[in-house]
Amino acid sequence: MPTSSTSRLAARVGRIDSSGIRRIFDLARSMKDPINLSIGQPDFDVPKPVKQAAIAAIEAGRNTYTLTQGIPELRELVAADERAATKRCYANDQVLITSGVSGGLFLALLTLVDHGDEVIIPDPYFVMYKHLVALFGGTPVYLDTYESNFGIDADALEKLITPKTKLLLLNSPANPTGRVLPRKELERVAAVCAKHKLLIVSDEIYRAFTYVEMTSIAELHPDTVTLVGHSKSFGMTGWRLGYAVGPSEVIQAMTKVQQYSFVCAPSVTQYAALACPQVDLHPYIDGYRKKRDLMIGILGKHFEIAPPDGAFYLWAKAPEGWKGSTFVEHCIANNLLVIPGNVFSERDTHFRICYTVPDAKLKEGAEKLCALAGQGPR
Repeated sequence: MPTSSTSRLAARVGRIDSSGIRRIFDLARSMKDPINLSIGQPDFDVPKPVKQAAIAAIEAGRNTYTLTQGIPELRELVAADERAATKRCYANDQVLITSGVSGGLFLALLTLVDHGDEVIIPDPYFVMYKHLVALFGGTPVYLDTYESNFGIDADALEKLITPKTKLLLLNSPANPTGRVLPRKELERVAAVCAKHKLLIVSDEIYRAFTYVEMTSIAELHPDTVTLVGHSKSFGMTGWRLGYAVGPSEVIQAMTKVQQYSFVCAPSVTQYAALACPQVDLHPYIDGYRKKRDLMIGILGKHFEIAPPDGAFYLWAKAPEGWKGSTFVEHCIANNLLVIPGNVFSERDTHFRICYTVPDAKLKEGAEKLCALAGQGPR
């Protein structure tokens, strides 16, 4: 008898769902000129020095595999960046160049999470977190942050720790909330994790886009795997480049897993990234700060919004009487695309706005959101 289509698939595939964000993207392609506030990527092109370095690398024939851990020049540059950002010195075997932060997250969780392990995830969270934990046989344990202004309550964190807890997964600046965790809060988190000998995986993909002072948890808690990305910071999301730094044992294990999966990060992109220090990101950061302020100025009277300290997102509470998902459906019916909050959370109360679009489009979208908020649920 032929094998049924469902039995051909590994059971692990059934533990994850298709991304709700991807469904919105697919919908956007079918709509006629929507106001699209859904796409979470920078709206600027790859800076010229980085493009030129990529072209030079291609023409120089640097198109083959690199070392699995990445080219030495880039690893040295990354180590220098981390010394400046976290005051930590990383040896050669503590740096791994990855295929984006998503690739680094995949490697880290595949390396660290066994069947039955618990991973503490602050809620709201980036959509990928809980699905990767489940894919690798772990159990997501959600730390609700709604009552702590989307920060981390160290006492609440400690109550979730059990003998099965393997790690804490942090994201600051955060997607979807835009929250940057303040230093004093991180000090308390670090103390709890040190007390329980708990590893932290810190996703700092939006480190470059901060509007308040930012501290990396790695500065306070040595037992941290830090994930950072060139792709978001330099508008090269399709080029897939990031890195991981952390304890040698973990980074070496991730490197071994990369050898049998991604093989290496894209070679041309690695050489192009050597030009990134030539790029001044301040104009982009200042531009996004102004966009954030524009949106808050319009939406603030109609929506309750989480503190947008970094990244380029607003986490807005749906108007009274609406679920987050039904309000998003209402928006889509009016040619406005935002992301439902239940993609990022165990609650269905909010929605995510991305403000990396031209100001005129932002203003149009914000004004439409305000108008739709005033209509009430049907």
